[in-house]
Amino acid sequence: MMDTNLPIGIFDSGVGGLTVLREIERRLPWEDLLYLGDTARLPYGTKSRETVTRYSLQAAAHLVERKIKLLVVACNTASAAALEDLQARWPDLPVIGVVEPGAKAACAASPNGRIAVIATESAIAGGAYQRAIERINPWARVNGRGCSLFVALAEEGWLDGPVVEAVACRYLAPFLEPGERPDCLVLGCTHFPLLVAPIRKIMGADAKIVDSAECAALDVENTLTGMRALRPGTGGKGQAFFLTTDDPARFARTGSLFLGRNLPEERVELISL
Repeated sequence: MMDTNLPIGIFDSGVGGLTVLREIERRLPWEDLLYLGDTARLPYGTKSRETVTRYSLQAAAHLVERKIKLLVVACNTASAAALEDLQARWPDLPVIGVVEPGAKAACAASPNGRIAVIATESAIAGGAYQRAIERINPWARVNGRGCSLFVALAEEGWLDGPVVEAVACRYLAPFLEPGERPDCLVLGCTHFPLLVAPIRKIMGADAKIVDSAECAALDVENTLTGMRALRPGTGGKGQAFFLTTDDPARFARTGSLFLGRNLPEERVELISL
């Protein structure tokens, strides 16, 4: 029997995966969470598949060593490159990525199969979301667009204003051309939920936006429910613990933006992988 009081483990190459942690906290407020940001080796998106897989196995091994009941790969690059290797390495541990849940939600939200995906340039070039969507709906028309400046804007805390809106308009305008408007837009990077307000302003108030962080959190809830491994709600509010491989001060400073609350530096533990 699994110890239901064990934390949920989450790892990412940096702080972007904190949007996933935030959504898990919202859905499962009584669960303990253990987050590892491999900031010393980011970004994963510029590395080879073999390197990303090696880094992912190392990060996961550290979390498994600390005892977790489920692993979330809160990094689009690692989800695409290493998910199967992680599942093979720990066959008795549920391992959830961010790509597949987002792809399923996009197909459900798109009756006509017209889906737009925005992510980093490397993620779009790698085609993980496109392939995942087409596996579910082979007739889907997927239009991917790299929006790498959104990452820098999110990490700088530039979440609104004329500059942000101008960048969003430049990236998203092609989706608004006649005959190109999608049924839904997938936020294929965990940084992008911070910019949902300017994105929605450009796409329109009625636009269907699929947040891969929200989708992953729902998958976590459903998986733990199916396993009967949810922590009893009577256990009180859960706690979040944070690990980083470089510069806890910067992690805390930038992480506060992604969490939407202050993250004290003393709450961040420096580790080596």
